Amino acid sequence: MKLDTLGTLGLQFAILSLFAIGGAMAVVPEMHRQVVEVQHWMSDRQFADLFAIAQAAPGPNIIVVTLIGYQTAGIAGALTATAAMCAPSCVFTYFVSRAFDRFREARWRIVVQAGLVPVSVGLFAAGTFIVARAADRTLVAVCVTLVTAAVAYFTRFNPLWLFAAAGVLGYFGVV
Repeated sequence: MKLDTLGTLGLQFAILSLFAIGGAMAVVPEMHRQVVEVQHWMSDRQFADLFAIAQAAPGPNIIVVTLIGYQTAGIAGALTATAAMCAPSCVFTYFVSRAFDRFREARWRIVVQAGLVPVSVGLFAAGTFIVARAADRTLVAVCVTLVTAAVAYFTRFNPLWLFAAAGVLGYFGVV
């Protein structure tokens, strides 16, 4: 393991943490670009697999950062990536929240807060698209993803049943 890898990992995730408006999912597209396309630390498929593991595991979405760090540089990478993703945004959030509390009724605060909602939703949607694109390598996989998204959006049917069905298709090699 090289120190420059840990330094690059730490710097990349520290920068990403400051742009993670709405959580870690908001920066998944840039996370993917950095670790797959720029640094070549892993393939599209490995990224998608780590993302799936992080989503399946109990706990916060930030687990994907720890898994990427581990894949890249072992235990030291996992600790570096996690600390870099959490520390800067936590410090920034602490100070911003204190300022926001003082201006609770200010018009500018209400406007900023309302403006951040669509930004968060858009970043989350972009992350979803990047992961689906990395994972869906066949027409059947694309169809499974689209059907699952449509059923989850338009009905009250529990999507876990659809995930289970997709898992069965994967087990039998259809996807």
